Amino acid sequence: MDRKKKKLPPENREELIRTLKTRFEKNMNRHNGLEWKNVQKKLEANPEKLWSLHEMEGTGGEPDVVRYDKKTREFIFYDCSAESPKGRRSVCYDPESLESRKEHKPKDSAAGMAAEMGIEILSEEQYRELQKLGDFDTKSSSWIKTPPDIRKLGGALFCDRRYGHVFVYHNGAESYYAARGFRGMLRV
Repeated sequence: MDRKKKKLPPENREELIRTLKTRFEKNMNRHNGLEWKNVQKKLEANPEKLWSLHEMEGTGGEPDVVRYDKKTREFIFYDCSAESPKGRRSVCYDPESLESRKEHKPKDSAAGMAAEMGIEILSEEQYRELQKLGDFDTKSSSWIKTPPDIRKLGGALFCDRRYGHVFVYHNGAESYYAARGFRGMLRV
């Protein structure tokens, strides 16, 4: 099914908007100067984005607004759960790495799940931006968007926060761990 045709039933939309509003109001440090009424107006005008946010929420991402892009006039949502979203862990990096595993395949890949959800995996820059808003992934780690030259050689990148610092590491793209998932980004 085409993601753009996926829409939430009205009761799910209302519940999600209430959840997002509550999170927005509890975490004003993430979006100083922004007003919820403007966010809600954009959400209501973009039902397919609400569907993606519902998917982010349903997998434990706790999406929240982290900034407003004045150039594109879009609100930027990141997964703001304390640890890598539980419903998106134990996945390898992308569909190619999933296909390359001959045995003990994980259930999915980070890039495959992100595409199905209609979101993007955070880049290293975006991950570091998120970490300025709090301490995330202190016990878990998250795959990040990997440059093509690294991916072409079979690798993939992931990040976490340890000892008060953000670290970027590499692993084989086909690897997966119970404590590694991915964080997403959505423009609305």
